[in-house]
Amino acid sequence: MAKRTDAHAPAPVPTPHDADSHDLIRVHGARENNLKDISVDIPKRRLTVFTGVSGSGKSSLVFDTIAAESQRLINETYSAFVQGFMPTLARPDVDVLEGLTTAIIVDQQRMGADPRSTVGTATDANAMLRILFSRLGKPHIGSPKAYSFNVPSISGAGAVTVERAGKTVKERRSFSITGGMCPRCEGRGAVTDIDLTQLFDDTKSLAEGALTIPGYTPGGWNYRLYSESGFYDPDKSIRKYTKKELHDFLHREPVRMKIAGINMTYEGLIPRIQKSYLAKDKEALQPHIRAFVDRAVTFTVCPDCEGTRLSAAARSSKIGRISIADACAMQISDLAEWVRGLDEPSVAPLLTSLQDTLDSFVEIGLGYLSLDRPSGTLSGGEAQRVKMIRHLGSSLTDVTYVFDEPTIGLHPHDIQRMNDLLLRLRDKGNTVLVVEHKPEAIAIADHVVDLGPGAGTGGGTICFEGTVEGLRAGGTITGRHLDDRASVKETVRTPTGALEIRGATTHNLRDVDVNIPLGVLVVVTGVAGSGKSSLVHGSIPSGDGVVSIDQGAIRGSRRSNPATYTGLLDPIRKAFAKANGVKPALFSANSEGACPTCNGAGVVYTDLAMMAGVASVCEDCEGKRFQASVLEYHLGGRDISEVLAMSVTEAEEFFGEGEARTPAAHAILTRLADVGLGYLSLGQPLTTLSGGERQRLKLATHMADKGGVYVLDEPTTGLHLADVEQLLGLLDRLVDSGKSVIVVEHHQAVMAHADWIIDLGPGAGHDGGRIVFEGTPADLVAKRPTLTGEHLAAYVGG
Repeated sequence: MAKRTDAHAPAPVPTPHDADSHDLIRVHGARENNLKDISVDIPKRRLTVFTGVSGSGKSSLVFDTIAAESQRLINETYSAFVQGFMPTLARPDVDVLEGLTTAIIVDQQRMGADPRSTVGTATDANAMLRILFSRLGKPHIGSPKAYSFNVPSISGAGAVTVERAGKTVKERRSFSITGGMCPRCEGRGAVTDIDLTQLFDDTKSLAEGALTIPGYTPGGWNYRLYSESGFYDPDKSIRKYTKKELHDFLHREPVRMKIAGINMTYEGLIPRIQKSYLAKDKEALQPHIRAFVDRAVTFTVCPDCEGTRLSAAARSSKIGRISIADACAMQISDLAEWVRGLDEPSVAPLLTSLQDTLDSFVEIGLGYLSLDRPSGTLSGGEAQRVKMIRHLGSSLTDVTYVFDEPTIGLHPHDIQRMNDLLLRLRDKGNTVLVVEHKPEAIAIADHVVDLGPGAGTGGGTICFEGTVEGLRAGGTITGRHLDDRASVKETVRTPTGALEIRGATTHNLRDVDVNIPLGVLVVVTGVAGSGKSSLVHGSIPSGDGVVSIDQGAIRGSRRSNPATYTGLLDPIRKAFAKANGVKPALFSANSEGACPTCNGAGVVYTDLAMMAGVASVCEDCEGKRFQASVLEYHLGGRDISEVLAMSVTEAEEFFGEGEARTPAAHAILTRLADVGLGYLSLGQPLTTLSGGERQRLKLATHMADKGGVYVLDEPTTGLHLADVEQLLGLLDRLVDSGKSVIVVEHHQAVMAHADWIIDLGPGAGHDGGRIVFEGTPADLVAKRPTLTGEHLAAYVGG
């Protein structure tokens, strides 16, 4: 007999499935870099923002612990054979990490500066375009390779030996590959010429000192290599050389020879200069050699392909009247419209996919770029958004997306767009972790983790976890500054002159005429892609009293540190040498004073093939990097390793007075403290510095340059709200000392603090490139003629 059921009885509560209980990423006992054994629970499928002052440990927690361990575990799922080809990752210094999902890192690293890497090749848009042209282009010239500027055309023929039915048979074979690479510039779009008049004076002979290259002084080995080679008469003026002598002098292949009883390799002057100077990173060269390279080498657009990188055949094949070179040169928003107008059922899936990729560019605010833009010229923020395009249309869910300050380089108007994209990724069921400083981006968080309270050794602890409202009421340094609003300057400085720019046409600028006031703080602003950097960097020549500080990464190995980068180590080594009566080279861990066991690295690296290598502290020097005998020499009661372990603030006091007083070192340390890096230790490897710290280190180094005009590119990048006040104080001190400061910036606090604002726009790409406002911040707020004016007025409560 069936049981009666009561219609009003409550429905049974379903038992939660065990699989649904893993809704947190648990971090327990994290000690990476400056983290102080911290533990934190991060909700999955939510947007979590990590805040805190620059250097407080945000990147150490998010990138170096959570994302690094996720990537390491995924790599371990591959076979040992495959792992041998992958970068090996060491396990982060953490006790427990639970609930991790696949991490996709979208960071601020600039894209490779390879001249053949463009926006199109980096996002696969070029690959789809090549297939499209190989199917629809008229005349048909070949496969997609025929439209690629990375594939050269090659052909060959010869005899091959084939084993067939126990017999060895010789057959003639030929092959050819049709590529799209321009043969003149090899797909680079530019050709380099060396100006021979800068290498030598052809009216003189080698014996009379004809060579004018740095490092080639008469009597030196570089000079003797040519004057004593025997290939030409050293007493004959260079302009009288025969054709063969000139070829031997300039272009001869490497050949071994003896000069003054010493074995040396002789090669022509031009290949030798290319190897010794031109193949190196220009930034790493000494100033006098960099000046020589600037004089001697000219970069010109390739005359054969006119900068398109493509062969004549690739440029001749067209769809309608558009070649692949024309398509790549179009603004992406225009290219998207052109692709939308193509109606060809045979390639419909390809057109849909290409359309989605191009629309993603427009949606993310990069519609003003073109596919042929070299990826090395993108700013950090642009590079990050280009990387995002790969993930926007992804079908993956339950992935952890990790973003490093995605609002960098964005106008307040564009930040809303970025917020929408982050929320869209979250709503697809993904965990989104964002390291961020901007209040507009922190406001959309479901969960906030605030690190601090200070930077470096003063940080590395969790100050707050919870909602944005809780953060505001929490009393942490971030909470207190979250609603900060700068007020517009009541009185502005009077300019002492003007820098005149006339007819500027770099990139998208529309024949711009503008006078930039000197002796005051000028802010150049406008939406992303409006032409700010083109105006400032393209029209204000560096050199001649102009000090330009951009966002380019600091290049340095783990042996480089703030002391070596700023030149601080030189006066310190000399002071130690003078006090102890020994050579300065003893006090360098990269020279004679290095510990022989670890070669001055402080750690010994053990390579374990496809497994993560092990770095263990050197047992002989105990991580101090110097020989024991060097540590017996003291200055002011401290040895060199103790000095390098000091913070900037401590060292400033140490070298400022007493027995260790060293004015040259003290001046550099004062500049480091001025830019807010007082907490950094002198020997901390550059590779462990955050983005904001690296830019301020650059600023401190350049403050000593003899320049009257400072050009800064978004100096608030990576700065906490509290640090922005200190930066504004520094900019004021620079202006008050008689300098002119020009800042490309989006931060409203910096705009409000300016004496003069130049606003570009009204839009991006070909919708921008014009001056839409010039005047004081007060005028901009009162009139609100532009998008910038609207946002600045809202910020100051005007």
